[in-house]
Order: sequence, then structure tokens, then C-alpha cells
Amino acid sequence: MKLNMKDSHYSGFLGIVEDLIQSTYGTEATRDNITDELVKVALTESRIIVLHTYAGAGPVVLEVATFLGMMGSGYVWITTNWLSTILDTNSPLPTSAMDDFQGVITLRMYTPDSEVKRKFVSRWSNLTSEKSANGSFGMSTYGLYAYDTVWLLAHAIDAFFNKGGIISFSNDSKLTGLHGGSLNLDAMNIFDGGNLLLKSILQVNITGVTGPINFTSDRDLIHPAFEVINVIGTGSRRIGYWSNYSGLSVMPPETLYTNPRNLSSANQRLYSPIWPGQTTQRPRGWAFPNNGRQLKIGVPKRVSYREIVSQEEGTDMFKGYCIDVFIAAVNLLPYGLPYKLIPFGDGRNNPSHTELVRLITTGVYDAAIGDIAIITNRTRMADFTQPYIESGLVVVAPVRKLNSSAWSFLRPFTPVMWAVTAFFFLVVGVAVWILEHRINDEFRGPPRKQAVTILWFSLSTLFFSHRENTISTLGRIVLLIWLFVVLIITSSYTASLTSILTVQQLSSPIKGIETLINSNDPIGHQQDSYARNYLVEELGIRESRLIPLISPEDYAKALRDGPQRGGVAAVVDERAFVDLFLSTRCEFSIVGQEFTKAGWGFAFPRDSPLAIDMSTAILRLSENGDLQRMHDKWLMRSACTSQGTTLAVDRLQLKSFWGLFVICGFACFLALCIYFIQMLRQFSKHYSEELESSGRSSVSGRVQTFLSFVDEKEETVKSRSKRRQMERTSNRSVGEEDESTNSYKRRHLESSSNKSLYSGDEV
Repeated sequence: MKLNMKDSHYSGFLGIVEDLIQSTYGTEATRDNITDELVKVALTESRIIVLHTYAGAGPVVLEVATFLGMMGSGYVWITTNWLSTILDTNSPLPTSAMDDFQGVITLRMYTPDSEVKRKFVSRWSNLTSEKSANGSFGMSTYGLYAYDTVWLLAHAIDAFFNKGGIISFSNDSKLTGLHGGSLNLDAMNIFDGGNLLLKSILQVNITGVTGPINFTSDRDLIHPAFEVINVIGTGSRRIGYWSNYSGLSVMPPETLYTNPRNLSSANQRLYSPIWPGQTTQRPRGWAFPNNGRQLKIGVPKRVSYREIVSQEEGTDMFKGYCIDVFIAAVNLLPYGLPYKLIPFGDGRNNPSHTELVRLITTGVYDAAIGDIAIITNRTRMADFTQPYIESGLVVVAPVRKLNSSAWSFLRPFTPVMWAVTAFFFLVVGVAVWILEHRINDEFRGPPRKQAVTILWFSLSTLFFSHRENTISTLGRIVLLIWLFVVLIITSSYTASLTSILTVQQLSSPIKGIETLINSNDPIGHQQDSYARNYLVEELGIRESRLIPLISPEDYAKALRDGPQRGGVAAVVDERAFVDLFLSTRCEFSIVGQEFTKAGWGFAFPRDSPLAIDMSTAILRLSENGDLQRMHDKWLMRSACTSQGTTLAVDRLQLKSFWGLFVICGFACFLALCIYFIQMLRQFSKHYSEELESSGRSSVSGRVQTFLSFVDEKEETVKSRSKRRQMERTSNRSVGEEDESTNSYKRRHLESSSNKSLYSGDEV
């Protein structure tokens, strides 16, 4: 008996029982021999077993497997076509034999259904039932192919003779020397027409009970295929087909051969089988062996932040947050997991987690647990579980308390913000004054009064208490937009000032990772942390600026000393470590935002199913709240939280409000443009004739007249224009009367002169 195991670290296992009887024990294998070999298989990881043997020994192997409990849930048995041959020829089998075959997957050579096949099987059944006292003897695919082989040879021999072939034999010189012996090989002869007969066989093209019979150029049957059979109950069920052309499929091969070849994984499918143990749940295919071997799990031997993970002195025991999470996840697995925790590191320095993960690939460890951040270069070496804690990189810097002062009310805005806001108060005041000056008496008067009105009106809008009414449509639009801007600004100012005056503020010159990138100050990081590579490779920070630190005490000392005394300006580390560090050191704080997204996970070999099962367990811990409770137990500290301090927020800057100012400025500009266009039209309408009559047609004259026109009240201009129009109408009427009187007098004189001339003629 020969067993070949595909060895892999807890990935998919495959146990192949090949030539089970003959290769080890020959034909003399006993039940005890088979039992010994199956016990060896049961002690390995594999639960997928391929059984390739003879039809006589196969049922014995499955019977022994049933006795050993190897036909239950979790196992997968795949046999070659010897089992389908037994089912076809000896059906129905005794119940005891069928019980040993339950859930087994086997193969059968595929022969398409046809009328010829059905008639042949019917004749065979009638023939065997008449000559057998125990009933009919079933027909297997071997019998069908044997029947077609006879017809194949008959057609080939007929073609052989048609091509002039003759039956003749000759002696083989190689066999002449084998004289004697029980086999009498020297008596054998060679058929002289063998090549012609072989050619005739390969050229046969007929349709038999097994379907079309034809050969390819490689001397293979065309369209070979197998049926995939699942043994259930008292019989079997076909769950699909397999062929080199299409792979696994639920469609008959003759249908697939008419379509383009498609071997994509999405196209490979079978109907769901019933597995051993009467279950439809797909078996995992592997289990941890019962041979006493334990998983070797590497655990970093930390010298700082021992709340995360630490080894108890003088023992093999470990404790900490990561250990609790691992044990809780293992307890949720649906199977037992034998393991042993092995420390990694010298105990004087924090070990390299990347090196720990690399040792998994070399077989030194079967897995690794601890504060192992899931980063790109590590995922190329191992598979990780679902992160059980989020822990990106953050910046820690010294902070100082900001006390309230007499000028605290100025802190919400930056100087630029104050300057732009004041400028827009004046701009809006001037714009509204221009739009209202000609029509609103409240915006008219002496220059000093008008200047005061502009300042008062613009500043009073800050409190929405302006008493001047706006009359023009354009003025009202500008004022409406400005009041909206004022509402946003005052609300933001009030919120920021409230925070400044009611919450104790902390301030730091370091605002985040951007400040560190733009400076030349030294930066601290945890020894053997991935933060060093990230700062150098991703952010381009010079390696000479980075200082490795080991313990929280080293962090505190370096931050207190600062760059001037050989310390650091800030420390970059993972969030979980920083939270522990800050829990008892209130003079430091996180500045800026978390600038990477990462998490801790457990590492396993590539393609390990344990990574998937442990991820599922971690998700369950998260859903039921156990993960948070373990986090609170080990990582929650509240020494500084009771002080109610918070890092001073950035002052409100112009970039947060520039959109509002742009809208307001554009509204003022557009309203003034429309207003001046209206003024030009009115000016040309009322003053064009007057300018021409007065002779003031020069540019300076027109500008001076236009400015006087703009400064005049609109009602005055309209009344003066109306009066001038009435005067022109009155003058036009008087002129017309004088002209009619003169015309009458001329006609009267002409008439009198004509009469005098007439009288003189008569005399």
C-alpha cells in the first residue's frame, strides 16, 4: 500500500491511496494491512482521499474506513471508476455494502443515451436473466466499449482485406533466443500486416452503443468524457460531467463540444453532492492531525508596552491584549487547535515584526501573533487575519496650556481673516451707499454725515440692527447676500470663542505630519517599527533625522529635551502605543490627524485556511462585544481624560470662508455695473441736449456734469427734466401763434394792395 501526501502548512491537503493493495502487499493484502494504512492516513492532516485500486479490494477499503470512522463528516472520498463498475454490474447491492459507499464521489466513462444503446442493454438484460439464477447481470461501460470494440475490429479487418491485406506471420529474431521456459516465447510469431491493420483501425468511423467511434491524429477517441457520480441511499446520482474540453460542467459533453471552449473558473460547476456523514455542507478537506504535533506560533518578546504582549518571567506563559484576543478567537473555532507559543526576540530590544513574519515562510514558525501591523511588504510573505484593532500612525508632540487673556476674543480669527472681514464691511457699506444715494434721503446729506452713515450702516449689519431702509432692488439684493455672510461668520466666531473660553486649551508648534515634513527637526519613532520605513520611503524624510526610541520613558525624555538639547520635536508611532503613552503623560498630546490607516492581525502561511477561520472568529468577537471589552481591559487608561483638556483647534482662516467673500464681492460688483449702466442711460436721456446747447461737449465737461448728475437726487433730476420739457412745449406753442399772426397780416396787406391797384385802373 502506497500513500502519497501533498504536504502543505494547513492549506488544502490531498491524500492519494494509489494502487492500494498491489503496490505494497500485492494480492495478499489482508484486512489488518489495510487497517494499518488507513490509520496512518487518519493521523495526517488530509481529509480528501483518492482511492485508486481494483474492484475486489475497493469495497474492503471502504468497509474498514467506515469501521475507523473515516466515512463521517469532514471527509471527502473520491474513487476511480471501479466503484461505478460495481454499481452498474451488481445492482442492487446489499444494504450493508451501500452503507459503506455513502457520500463517495466516483467516475464513470460517459456514453450518450441513444436508441441503439437502450435496445442493446434491454437485450443484454433479457439474455442474462434467462441464464442466471440470481437475476440479470448489469452492463457497465466496460461491457459497452467491449461490444463496440468487436464491431470496430470487424470494420477494420474488412477494410484491411479490401486494401489487399493478407494474413501472414513471420518469426522474430529477438524471440528466437528465448528457447525453452514455461512461457514458450520462442513459439510466438509477428503479424506481417500489423501496420496496415492499425491504420485501418484508426480510420474507422462508425456509431456504436457508446456513441460516435473515431480517432484523432494522436490516436485518442474523439470527445472523451466522464460522468461524476455521487453515491447516495440505495443508488447513485449524476452531479455533472468532466472532460478535457470543458472541465467540470452540468451540461452533457456533446452540447459543450458545439460551443467555444470555456475553462474559466466561473464556468466550472457541479450539482451539490451529499458528502459522507449525510451532509450538504462542503467539507474543509483538512484537519489538525492527531499525531501530537502542535502549531509553533511566534510571539514577539517585547521590552516596552507590556500591556500589548509580554512573557511572564520564568515561565512559558504569555499575557496581554493580543494574547487574550488570540485565545478568545481560538475558542470560537469549530475544531481544536493544538499550539505552542514560542517567544521571538532577545528580551533587550523590541524584535522586528517583519523578520518574525519572514520566518513563517521558512517554516520556523507556523504562525505569528502580537502587535503585527498589516502592511504591504508583510502581506507579500504571509496571509493575515481580519484586523482586530485599528492602529495607524500619529504624531505626538509637547503641548502647553493656553490661559484666557484680555485679548482672547481675537483668537477665533487669524489676522488675515480679521482684515478681509473688515474690508468687506467697508465694501458693502460703500456699495449700498452708492446704490441708495440718489433715491434714499437716509443716505444723503453733507459729506461728513454720509461717511458716518456708511460706517454705521456697515458695522450695524454685524448685529442685524441697521436702521436705514434700503429702497432700490439692487441694494436689497446686495444687503441680503451680505447678511447671509455675516450670519455664517458670526456663528463660526461664536462657536470658536465659546470653545476657547469654556474648555482648557492645549497648544503646540507642531500641527501634524506636514509640519515635520517641512522642518529639519529630529523625529522619534519606536525601535523596529514600520514607522521608520514609512517616513523614509513614503514621505521622503531624511533617515538622519530619525531617532529610534525603546520605552515610553525614552519617549518622554526625548520630547521634554526637545531638538535644542538632543531630543526630538515629535514622536511618530502607532495609535495603540500612543494611547498607552499619553494615558499617564498629560504634557504631551496627539497633534494633527492619523495619517495612515493600518491594523494589527495574526499572520499565517500563504493560502492557509486558518487565516479565514480566525478572521471569522475575530468578527464574531467584534459583534458580541468581547473585542471591545478586552480592549478596555488592557488599553484604556483615564488619568488625563478627567482634566477636560483638548488640543487647541486651528484659528478660523480665510480659506474656510473665501467662497462666501467671493460671492458677496461678485454681487457687489455686478450690482454696481448694472447701476452705472442705468445712470449712463439716464444721463444721456436728460443731459445730451443741454450739453450741446451749452457748448460743454468736452470729455472733462461731460465727466463733471455726469458726477453732478449722479450726486443729484433722482426726483430733482426728473422734476427739472419735466420742467424743461414743459418750457419747450410752451415756447413751441407761442412761436406757432406768432407765426400764424404774421401770416394773417401778410395776407391782409397783400389783399389791400390788390384792391388799391384795381381802383386805380378804373379811374
